[in-house]
Amino acid sequence: MSRILFVSDMDGTLLNAEAKLSARSRELISELTDEGAYITVATARTPATVQVLLEGTRMRLPAIVMTGAALWHTDTQQYSHVHYLPPDQYEAIDNAFREAGVSPFIYCLGADQHLHVYHREPHMIPAETQFVAERRHLALKEFHIGEIPPASDDTHRVLQFAMGTEEAVRTAAERLREVTHCQVSFYRDTYTDAWILEVYAPGVSKAAAILRMKEHIGADRVIVYGDNLNDISMFEIADTAIAVDNALPAAKEAADAVIGLNTTDAVARSMAAIYRGSAD
Repeated sequence: MSRILFVSDMDGTLLNAEAKLSARSRELISELTDEGAYITVATARTPATVQVLLEGTRMRLPAIVMTGAALWHTDTQQYSHVHYLPPDQYEAIDNAFREAGVSPFIYCLGADQHLHVYHREPHMIPAETQFVAERRHLALKEFHIGEIPPASDDTHRVLQFAMGTEEAVRTAAERLREVTHCQVSFYRDTYTDAWILEVYAPGVSKAAAILRMKEHIGADRVIVYGDNLNDISMFEIADTAIAVDNALPAAKEAADAVIGLNTTDAVARSMAAIYRGSAD
């Protein structure tokens, strides 16, 4: 039997419309894991929410978090394979954001294995305020609004993340690509009208992290699931790329197949059909 690595995006793909993992999907993933399937997620989310959302799935593999900037081991609650932004790029990155009129959240990984998230401006746009309010209570992440990273944290930046209008985010992304060799991506948020901009270390992507994991476990095939623009890189390296029916047109076009909506447990059901079929 071939060894398949299943990798799913979370928001808009594995998660339902309420940004939750349904009881049925959780049950199927747990059963498949117990049967020997290799299943994980590749997400822009941080461990602060991934740890909670994946609780009870019994996944054996670490989660690919922050779009591939790190792996998160849910059993030990530890990071590995962390890729930090190069300090010599900080000034160029900060200036590009400032010129575009966008104030980013700066994610620094502390020695305590917690993310410390700084936002220079005390006043935020509504989407940012909502983002912080929904996450302020979580373990593994601490917000520092109206502050800049202290010297002790500033050399451990993992991510700079911004929210704004499409025009502002696009302008910032274009400028960042001109002045830095870091990985820059932007896309529309799954749940709001805001656009998202992410800056990671050079070479960081879901695709790169998946390929490293494939080699590590000795997988013969990689099957991925996604819905958004930041999933297309992993579609390109997969043996089979599958989009959910609610995916953006560009993601569907890049996929090899399209399954049901994310609200119908389509990803978990597809994994079960493929894995159990391959075991026959």
